[in-house]
Amino acid sequence: MQLQLIYFVLILHCMEYTDCQQHPSRHRQNKQNQGVSSGCQGGCLTCSDYNGCLSCKPRLFIFLERNGMRQMGVCLPSCPSGFYGTRSPDRNTCTKCRPECDSCFNKNLCMRCRAGYYLHLGKCQESCPESLVCSDTQRECVPKCPADCDACLINDTCTRCRPGLYLLLGKCHHVCPDEFEPNDKLMECSLQVHCAVGEWGEWSPCSRSGKTCGFKWGEETRTREVVQFPSAYGKLCPPIWEKKECVLKRRRCPGQGKGRKGERRGERRNRDNRRDKDSQGEGRRERKKDRERERGEAGDREDSENRNKTEQRRRRGQNRDPVVSPEGGGPEQ
Repeated sequence: MQLQLIYFVLILHCMEYTDCQQHPSRHRQNKQNQGVSSGCQGGCLTCSDYNGCLSCKPRLFIFLERNGMRQMGVCLPSCPSGFYGTRSPDRNTCTKCRPECDSCFNKNLCMRCRAGYYLHLGKCQESCPESLVCSDTQRECVPKCPADCDACLINDTCTRCRPGLYLLLGKCHHVCPDEFEPNDKLMECSLQVHCAVGEWGEWSPCSRSGKTCGFKWGEETRTREVVQFPSAYGKLCPPIWEKKECVLKRRRCPGQGKGRKGERRGERRNRDNRRDKDSQGEGRRERKKDRERERGEAGDREDSENRNKTEQRRRRGQNRDPVVSPEGGGPEQ
């Protein structure tokens, strides 16, 4: 019985040894996964308390941050400045750029250089070629621009003009050409925008003073909308409102008198009422004196005319008297 137990234990040890020899990587992985957790946060797929993230979720990059004497792994959607991302089927990692690169696309293509270096064709150099000049603000090798350009391309095409000049099609101008206007905010010559209007609407009903009756003549109006407002130097908008004279179809409104004559009588009555209200006090007495003076003058004129008529009749009577002859005889025949 004891021999059987010993034989069984030997068989178990032999099976374990054989499995370890056939799968050594599995044995090492089980040994490394001691203290590894799968319930991680922050994009980690697996992590440990001592080293942080060990693997990341798909499409995330693992980045090693130094924390004292140890490195902590973190998972990021993109690599920080000074590093570029490298993707592989197993894992995505962040690799450091060259020392002279501030940011890069890969190990051979710099995007921005550190201070003291100038970017040219994806490389960071301490000096630029003869045809180019060093730009400390851009940290690049830029072409020599014309005198009126502040920044330009290789083919002498300006991208920014000096103060007081306006950019148009890669050239700097003191005054913008025709059909263009200066834009002081962008310091560019912008195309002028002219006013554009739509079609005329329909004519309104013939009316006068808000009424469509009671008058002989009225007005019709129509309008149109502004489709595009002009710019500062563009052509102004034409008239968007016009009117024309028209004949009202119904001259007499329902429930009114004889149309315009009735309105005139009402207006005359209102004027008389206002005149009566104004004629008070001293004004009324003065008008009364004026009327009396006019009547007196009229009487004087009548008296003068009567005297003139009497004098005329007397003179006509004298002319009809007979003439006596000098011999004392009767009147001449």
